[in-house]
Amino acid sequence: MSHDMFCFQCEQTSSCAGCTGRVGVCGKSAEVANLQDELTGKLIGLARASDGNEAVNEGTWELLIESLFATLTNVNFDAAVIRTLIDRVEKEKKRLKPGCTFCADPCGRTGDFNMAELWGADEDIRSLKSLILFGVRGMAAYACHAMVLGYTDEAINWFFAKALFCVGEDWGMDDLLPVVLEVGEKNLACMALLDKANTETFGTPRPTEVPLEVEKGPFIVISGHDLLDLKHLLEQTAGKGINVYTHGEMLPAHGYPELKKYPHLKGNFGTAWQNQQREFDAIPAPILFTTNCLMPPKPSYADRVFTTAAVGYPEMVHVERDFTPVIEKALELGGYESDRTFTGINGGTSVTTGFGHGAVLSAADQVIDAVKAGRIRHFFLVGGCDGARPGRNYYTEFVKAAPKDTVILTLACGKYRFNDLDLGTIGGLPRLMDIGQCNDAYGAIQIALALADAFHCTVNELPLSMVLSWYEQKAVCILLTLLHLGIQNIRLGPTLPAFISPNVLAYLSEHYHIAPITTPEEDLKALLK
Repeated sequence: MSHDMFCFQCEQTSSCAGCTGRVGVCGKSAEVANLQDELTGKLIGLARASDGNEAVNEGTWELLIESLFATLTNVNFDAAVIRTLIDRVEKEKKRLKPGCTFCADPCGRTGDFNMAELWGADEDIRSLKSLILFGVRGMAAYACHAMVLGYTDEAINWFFAKALFCVGEDWGMDDLLPVVLEVGEKNLACMALLDKANTETFGTPRPTEVPLEVEKGPFIVISGHDLLDLKHLLEQTAGKGINVYTHGEMLPAHGYPELKKYPHLKGNFGTAWQNQQREFDAIPAPILFTTNCLMPPKPSYADRVFTTAAVGYPEMVHVERDFTPVIEKALELGGYESDRTFTGINGGTSVTTGFGHGAVLSAADQVIDAVKAGRIRHFFLVGGCDGARPGRNYYTEFVKAAPKDTVILTLACGKYRFNDLDLGTIGGLPRLMDIGQCNDAYGAIQIALALADAFHCTVNELPLSMVLSWYEQKAVCILLTLLHLGIQNIRLGPTLPAFISPNVLAYLSEHYHIAPITTPEEDLKALLK
């Protein structure tokens, strides 16, 4: 390949085509990008070695899932960590197939895969294989969060191997299309597993108002998605005079009873992930990243960034659930000398979260009555990933323009575009309901299925429209889940994925009526029709 790197897995990829220089738009180096390709190729080799192998064990799956997670956008920027994972995968493959290294007559069924073959393949084959690969990368994040809570599923584990295996095979479109949809099917099961893990561990989320104020004194900001990391942090900071504030996708943690019970879990700091370099500038507190989305830290706060689990960045302090260095840094920095009030994107001073499927379905009769009485005309699911590319203000304007007899369901970090707006209520129900993190798309699906059952119709016949934003690979697996369920008429933006070829896009448009966003006014008119 003539360029230093090739990567087009995220929405902000260069020129909507692919990052091909020495540094990607996300900030990862060509070295890391190429090492991630090497790691992926070795994971395909591991999947080949796993096929029908009775020596596969829980350690095999843990390594495979952890390694896939490390290749997500904005998770791990550390070349040394990726090299270590490469070595571990190679060692595991040799354990599964101890004689292959010395075989004089190689069968070609256990070798590693050269990712250059994928990037240089026919564009339609590359498109379908990219959907599979990026989809299981996103799914690996959810599987990893469930795994650390002690919840696993053998069928999901084996599907990771199947999906990687087929990426390395010389298959045509007819063979690959069913696997694309199977990613969506297995991701639904994976999100259900994580939902069970979270609710059985931390309780059923409840609607909770979260202040955007930071009290004086030492504090820690925790970002990402991993609720167990937050629980450990809350336990280790209890009684130490240190307050804890969520950031980004950690915001929904405030709705879980077993986390909310800690009085020093105070509120939420900042907005979406892409604003962190500005919002963390000179912050008098440490920041702990538990998952994506980490951006390259600026010198003004690099000394107070800590990573854990799958996250990594060169020269940043990495901790493994013993957060003593983070606590010491919080006490050293001391926090603000007086209370500080921050605001959301639209000037709000608080946000509300915790409208998981348990909370919404507990008020199902109220929702159904409001629909039957004509008080609620339409539901919009406006959610997904946020990002820095111009045009994402579309989602703010869409929500502002939505008629007052409509309800906005939202999830993931895309909600930061509008979650501090006061949209009022309908029949005692808030018009804006934050369902939770990106993996809580499972909850949105359960709400839709329950409404469809109540009205004796299909989900596509409900007065429900999905207007989604995407940035990285978890959005890919969620989109594939919606396609697996046959959901129609999704609006997607702010741009379409660079890895979807014109022919594959035409297929999705014809069979699922997926369309790019246009303007809030035109899309509202079309969806309400």
